[in-house]
Amino acid sequence: MIRPLTILGTLALTAASSTVFAQQPGQQQPPPARGLDTALAVEAAQTAIDTCLRDGVKGGAAVLDSAGVLRVLISASGASVNASELSPKKGVLAIQMKRPTSEIAAEMEKDAALKAKLEADKSIFPRPGALPIMAGNDLVGAIAFGGANGAQGGGIKDEACAKAGLDKVRARVK
Repeated sequence: MIRPLTILGTLALTAASSTVFAQQPGQQQPPPARGLDTALAVEAAQTAIDTCLRDGVKGGAAVLDSAGVLRVLISASGASVNASELSPKKGVLAIQMKRPTSEIAAEMEKDAALKAKLEADKSIFPRPGALPIMAGNDLVGAIAFGGANGAQGGGIKDEACAKAGLDKVRARVK
């Protein structure tokens, strides 16, 4: 009989503690992530895919929300595994830095410490191919493309395809 009461008391204390800790003043929850509506994200990604396919580049296009959560990933038939796995990682970097990844890659060439830091982070892929998606001054996500090899223009071509996708929906981004 004592044991069930002890367990019940422990559960009650745990519940009360959780409530108190959850309501601590000064601890604010981060704002909810923003992102494109699904239909808009699909349209942007498909436009990026179509743009690159016209030039013979088979790759993957990713659209992420402002928290870096993958909303849409579309891969062209024949795209490599790397294209589909690395395009979201490019998008995460564009979100973290709030800049096109081509600018970040250019900065890495001049700053060895930045290059080492970014290349050590396996959650990102610090190469050109991603753009932040902005609604006014607010970051709402990123669009990224991966798949162009060096002969096809590499990351610069990837970023051009991502830009085509973003340009297609930019006026409707809220």
